[in-house]
Amino acid sequence: MPLNVPNLITWLRIILIPLLIGIFYLPDAWLSPAGKNATACAVFVVAALSDWLDGYLARVLDQASAFGAFLDPVADKLLTSSAFIMLAAHGWVPAWIVCVIIGRELAVTGLRSVIAGKGMDISASRLGKLKTGFQIAAIIPLMIHYPLLGLDTQTVGRFMLWMALGFTVWSGADYFAKFKKLV
Repeated sequence: MPLNVPNLITWLRIILIPLLIGIFYLPDAWLSPAGKNATACAVFVVAALSDWLDGYLARVLDQASAFGAFLDPVADKLLTSSAFIMLAAHGWVPAWIVCVIIGRELAVTGLRSVIAGKGMDISASRLGKLKTGFQIAAIIPLMIHYPLLGLDTQTVGRFMLWMALGFTVWSGADYFAKFKKLV
């Protein structure tokens, strides 16, 4: 396991997940509900931005590795899945949507494992990157939950969630169609 800067940043993203979850369970006497949401959202944003940073540094520093290529998407899926589960636990997103999103992530990860076992690769597609972008764009306002600067964050978040769901299903179908062509 190469321990380089990009991989350390990826590990940091994973380490931030329990902090993100724990913030939601702080007593209201310690931090108001709106304060907890804002703090959790800030942790989520830092973790989400670290995804871009580790990839950028891996390319610029020429520190890309097979381990990093494995760990990075796992960290992304853990982060977004954890955030979606917390949102569903609070009743802020429908659990069935979270099940579809996480189910797609597990199915595509399994598919990639099968493909890797055959010595082939299906890298992240443009649709997959759009899916991730819309998931993050949905999680942020949904996590804020309360109106912010006159903006109804829940309405914005729900709109982005439906977009994320569409790209999640579309990109999942696209991965399986590519797989069918390979075998």
